[in-house]
Amino acid sequence: MKKTLSKLFSAILCALMLLSFAACSGMNKETTAISVKQADVTKPGDGKKIYFAGPMFNQGEKDFNLKITNVLEEYGYQVFLPQRDGIEAALLEGKTEEELTEMIFAKDVSELMSSDIVFINVDGRTPDEGACVELGIGYTSGKRCYGFKTDTRSVETSIEINPMIAGCLIHLFKNYSGDELIKELRDYLSKNAL
Repeated sequence: MKKTLSKLFSAILCALMLLSFAACSGMNKETTAISVKQADVTKPGDGKKIYFAGPMFNQGEKDFNLKITNVLEEYGYQVFLPQRDGIEAALLEGKTEEELTEMIFAKDVSELMSSDIVFINVDGRTPDEGACVELGIGYTSGKRCYGFKTDTRSVETSIEINPMIAGCLIHLFKNYSGDELIKELRDYLSKNAL
């Protein structure tokens, strides 16, 4: 019963986040296929703390997240990478599911709220659910939001990335070669602040 209530609460929370996204999508913004300008947000370069949102459930994901993080840190950004700096449920023993949820949620939301930028990995058939919630929290809190995509899979055939995700992003770095995406990110950072 407790687990069912917890799942129901999670579903309601996700629905509320989606409503928040919908409300925010009506803000004054000019959108292109890849690049989006946010209205009423701090200017790029005003803060250098990044919250990295994305999947971290296998070695390949962790390795690529770390490569991207290393590039961001080379350019002077302070990055909170949950797999490195947060709490990984898989590494904790002796905690209940409720205790793990409480610990991880509190740590990640605290780090997210103290950040200036959300940098999201949108790879996958669908982007990671937790990362999408983090993006939504960041966007509605006025954080500057950026993303990257190396995956060729898309949910919708005519739209490469869900408009509710794309609408939050100032810029989406996109290259189906991970090495080329890293080069694109370095080139961007050498000329622009996030």
